[in-house]
Amino acid sequence: MSAGFQCKKFYIAHNQCAMKVGTDGLLLGAWAPLVPANCNILDIGAGSGLISLMLAQRTAGENSIDAVELDDAAATQARENIAYSPWPNAVQLLKGDILTYHSDKRYRLIVSNPPFFDNALPAMDEKRHQARHTTQLPFASMLDKAFELLDDEGHFALILPADSAALVIELAVKKAWYLVKYCEVYSVETKPVRRILFCLAKKNSLLEKEKLVIQDKTGYTQQYRDLLRDFYLAF
Repeated sequence: MSAGFQCKKFYIAHNQCAMKVGTDGLLLGAWAPLVPANCNILDIGAGSGLISLMLAQRTAGENSIDAVELDDAAATQARENIAYSPWPNAVQLLKGDILTYHSDKRYRLIVSNPPFFDNALPAMDEKRHQARHTTQLPFASMLDKAFELLDDEGHFALILPADSAALVIELAVKKAWYLVKYCEVYSVETKPVRRILFCLAKKNSLLEKEKLVIQDKTGYTQQYRDLLRDFYLAF
């Protein structure tokens, strides 16, 4: 088992985290919309701290990023990853439950790579189960908390499997959210859509729709390489 993942400008140790660095987190960290330098960012379910540090790199450490993580071991490892990164002062690790988190801050960007196996069988490992299932973070409650904390001009960016994304978007619209950005992610173009990257907002705007294909017959697509170029060593 890999002890960690090396990005171009920082290293993520993840051997103490139930969920390791994966494509979903890398996609969200690279795809989420950037915000002005004086605006706050919130990472819900920070895990190893990957997405927070990707956003710190993309904003050159000029934004205040709060990373909230429930699991003790993951929170400890994320705190260490942040401390050894080039942006130790940009990211603050907050150990606790996002559903009981209260702050006077309003965030221009909230990101989450949430647990998504809503109806799946429980994982054998308890921590992995917590990280991958919605029993600890039900979607309805997450949407309500994000709405409370989001700036009126802000975006809530997520990545989910296609079926889960459809359900969450439907629920969000009922809760007065607007879908403003939507990206279908394909592992290869001939297979069904694998994941959905999407942004919710409090204010309506013209929906931006796009498609991302990760691989073609020659390997990684240029589109995928361009998105992850600042992070993958191979790109």
